[in-house]
Amino acid sequence: MTQSDAFLSTAKRVIAQEAEALGLLSDSLGVEFTTAVETILRAKGRTIVTGMGKSGHIARKIAATLASTGTPAHFVHPAEASHGDLGMIGDGDVCLVLSNSGETPELADVIAYTRRFKIPMIGVASNPDSSLIRACDVALILPKAAEACGHGIVPTTSTTMTLALGDALAVALMEHRAFTADNFRVLHPGGKLGSRLTKVRDLMHVDMPLVSAETPMREALSVISDKGFGVVGVIDAEGQLSGIITDGDLRRHIDGLLDKTAGDIMTRNPMTISSDALAEKAVARMDERAITCLFVRDSAEDGRPCGILKIQDCLRAGVV
Repeated sequence: MTQSDAFLSTAKRVIAQEAEALGLLSDSLGVEFTTAVETILRAKGRTIVTGMGKSGHIARKIAATLASTGTPAHFVHPAEASHGDLGMIGDGDVCLVLSNSGETPELADVIAYTRRFKIPMIGVASNPDSSLIRACDVALILPKAAEACGHGIVPTTSTTMTLALGDALAVALMEHRAFTADNFRVLHPGGKLGSRLTKVRDLMHVDMPLVSAETPMREALSVISDKGFGVVGVIDAEGQLSGIITDGDLRRHIDGLLDKTAGDIMTRNPMTISSDALAEKAVARMDERAITCLFVRDSAEDGRPCGILKIQDCLRAGVV
């Protein structure tokens, strides 16, 4: 076996072992998981997540996932808690305490504090007889599964199960609260995820190039030039968008253009998009039709335009 083959063999063994452990975790979930979700839902304060070492790194990620999906949460380092940060845990909070062994000494003060002030505590550990599990209000027991390192000492399988358990809690809470993409965008406006959740209404221009069907083309050309979108929308007496004039329409009707009206040369029933649609959907539509602008409507039932969207606006916002 070559060195490359050995590396791949190790990687596949680790992934297969951790995948098997996740199956065991899924099979082990029951009423205690439901109780944990209900305990967090009842809390009037925040979910405090804590753990030491590798469990601490997992705790930070779980706290971040909870906070970004509608469950106010933050991480408290157990060692810092013993030196004043216990004040970050208050009445109405609930503590989610992670420790694979359930005997992590640095957690002792956090555990004692929750017991003294009757703060609900959810414990996550693999040893059902550990100090953490005996002290907690809700016990989430990780199934017995060997660490993937081969020596049983490096936190690998155990941390993967704990992370997955945290994700399961976060998503269960999120779905119960009917947490939507709109809610997520409010908490995550930056980065690629934020741009993917940008709505058309966030980028559209409300100062639209519009004319009536009876407008002489000389005036329509002036509107196209003044507004700078390269198009003009044609509306009827009720304000409904009945057509659009693009560069292509101008070229097709170049002969005698100035003797015609907007209604004579417009393309009827133009493609539009709802203001509530995701901007990336608008980009997909423009790409599909090889166009650079879309008129925006408030709803599918209302044909009156409320804005206009340029593909350049989407690209500047990082929507691709």
